[in-house]
Amino acid sequence: MKKLLFFCCLSALSAGVYAQATKPDPLKEKTAFQTSSPWMPEIDVRSDIAIVYGVNDRKGMTFEQRVQSWRDHGYQTNFMTGIAWGDYKDYFLGKWDGINHLGVGQVTQKGDTIFHGKDMPYVVPVKSFIEYMKTAVIKRVIDAGISKIFLEEPEFWARAGYSAPFKEEWQKYYGFPWKPQDASAENTYLSSKLKYHLYYEAIKETSNYAKAYGKSKGMDIKVFIATHSLVNYSSWQIVSPEASLSSLPGIDGYIAQVWTGTSREPTYFDGQKKERVFENAFLEYGSMVSMTAPTGRKMFFLTDPIEDWPRDWADYKRNYQATFTAKLLYPMVANYEVMPWPERIYTHPYKVANSTEKVLIPQYYSTQMQVMVNALNSMPASANKVTGVNGVGVLMSNSLMFQRFPTHNGFEDPQFSNFYGQTLPLLKRGVPVQTVHMENLQYAASLKNIKVLVVSYSNMKPVSPAVHTSIVNWVKQGGVLIYAGRDDDPYQSVMEWWNTKGNKFTAPSQHMFKLLGIDPSAGKQKYKVGKGAVYVIRQNPKEFVLEANADSKFVDVVKQGYETDAKVGKLLFKNSLYLQRGPYDIISVMDENADSKPYTIKGPVIDLFDPQLPVLAQKVINPGEQSLLYNVSRVGNKTKPQVLAAAARAYQEKIAAKTYSFIVKSPIKTLNSMRVLLPAKPKTTKVTDSKGQEVTDVKTSWDASSNTVYLGFANDPDGIKVSLSW
Repeated sequence: MKKLLFFCCLSALSAGVYAQATKPDPLKEKTAFQTSSPWMPEIDVRSDIAIVYGVNDRKGMTFEQRVQSWRDHGYQTNFMTGIAWGDYKDYFLGKWDGINHLGVGQVTQKGDTIFHGKDMPYVVPVKSFIEYMKTAVIKRVIDAGISKIFLEEPEFWARAGYSAPFKEEWQKYYGFPWKPQDASAENTYLSSKLKYHLYYEAIKETSNYAKAYGKSKGMDIKVFIATHSLVNYSSWQIVSPEASLSSLPGIDGYIAQVWTGTSREPTYFDGQKKERVFENAFLEYGSMVSMTAPTGRKMFFLTDPIEDWPRDWADYKRNYQATFTAKLLYPMVANYEVMPWPERIYTHPYKVANSTEKVLIPQYYSTQMQVMVNALNSMPASANKVTGVNGVGVLMSNSLMFQRFPTHNGFEDPQFSNFYGQTLPLLKRGVPVQTVHMENLQYAASLKNIKVLVVSYSNMKPVSPAVHTSIVNWVKQGGVLIYAGRDDDPYQSVMEWWNTKGNKFTAPSQHMFKLLGIDPSAGKQKYKVGKGAVYVIRQNPKEFVLEANADSKFVDVVKQGYETDAKVGKLLFKNSLYLQRGPYDIISVMDENADSKPYTIKGPVIDLFDPQLPVLAQKVINPGEQSLLYNVSRVGNKTKPQVLAAAARAYQEKIAAKTYSFIVKSPIKTLNSMRVLLPAKPKTTKVTDSKGQEVTDVKTSWDASSNTVYLGFANDPDGIKVSLSW
């Protein structure tokens, strides 16, 4: 699955004369990266935080020494490890307690254990594994002085659920013997609920231990979950606690693991199955935002400049730009994991698709990537909204993961199309559709700004009757509900709250309709309820996208509900999404749209997706493309010298009479490219390395339209000093 670990054992080089003077602000915790390696000059990314991965000792280096190597170079150190898999061979092979635990792996119907690597199974989180995580991993991390812990990827594969430990957990949880999930839809649903519960409890117990043990040592421990989105886990047929964790007292936030590998999963729209990386990423990040928005938990957004599967560097670049743009279109999030595994990005030659060739990251791409990464260090949170109507929501639930595998009674949901049928017809028309987590409806903020809510129980089920109470109250106060579904899937009749304990509904929607006081069997499409309205479309949402030109009825109903019933203006359709964040312009132009016109922005703007950082009089973005621009006209104080964009991070800025100097740091063997705003064209430019030696190979040019000087030279993690005078 995600992220192969490349353990690099290159020795750390000694710090240069600038090292101790250029430490980041210890209070800043905005950007991070995760690494299993000790510090080395090739991967000195210069984010605020180095998330050290794994607690294992290496040959000639303990875990504690690996942590210290990053601290010695000015980094805050956090920790990450897998909670469903990991390099825990001392546990799996019996060194920890004298018992071989390979039998705790997740097992398929065929009897195969699902492995993440050699002697590294995905686990059923039994008591002994949780105890190992607490005492052999978490305790050691806290003893090393680390107060922020990331538990990664709590994953139970939908196709698993046949091992002896899982059967034992089934008996304990349900009070009756295990039933094979392949035998019925109800068994599948019950199996998935148990998988969800096991990891919920494992994380609850582990995080509680971490906080209690830290408190005993006078430390305030924060625990975060690094997880794929609910969109991706549902699509990839994986079960995880997801949204429910945001209400746990022991959980302080998330990393949203969204990258090309998840977002390039093909989707159906207008009858065509293909990759739609930007749109998919936008929906993935959105589902992560809705998990934490009502609870105020901290959220880091991840992107990855490459992915696990061999492609080519042009493919990596194009899709990195798409996912990067998607995350920036959520202005309420301004914390980022800028990359995972810099060791594999900078030091590992990648096999090119359809060839035997292996190629190290090209310098043009590492420069562009570092420009983008350094933009994140200053990317502001913003109250601005993406252009278009921001009041349309689609309801989601953890139970989306419960119906994905295997197939029962011929019920199919190709490529998770019942979800994309509710979202892509709107997003492709330039509506920045939001997702709303059912598990958060208890918080008033969940529906506060939603005017039209789309709901379907074709691919998920309501987790409690309280869900319907919240929705009905919202409708009565003026909300517009659009329910789309035939209620004909085999999961409608699983053993759940709507057909037990005195309830006798044959479909969960019947309970909601009863509370609304409507009877859809009468065949009407629209019902007035209180100050709001309810529309019922008796189609499963997948029908809107599996065939060409099949979404117009759905889109028309959303438009009518928004304009006629919610009465909040026009539902604007367009082919672009645009957002302004401080000096940054973020744009995506959709293809597969009736409008094929490009989007044009007037300059002067600096193109941050071009490693040469050109200043453009205007930028034209075509359908299917994205752009990140630095708009020079929005610089707050144009008389103040400042670095506007760079493939290195600037420190020790000094402004005096007609002079400006700073030190920039970035990984060795990469090239810096930067634009610096000055009051006038520089008369002298001096560039020196950490030993005070002048750097002679420096590219410079002046752009009068923006009053910026361009500088290009080789990077050095020990620091390069730039002095400009005019």
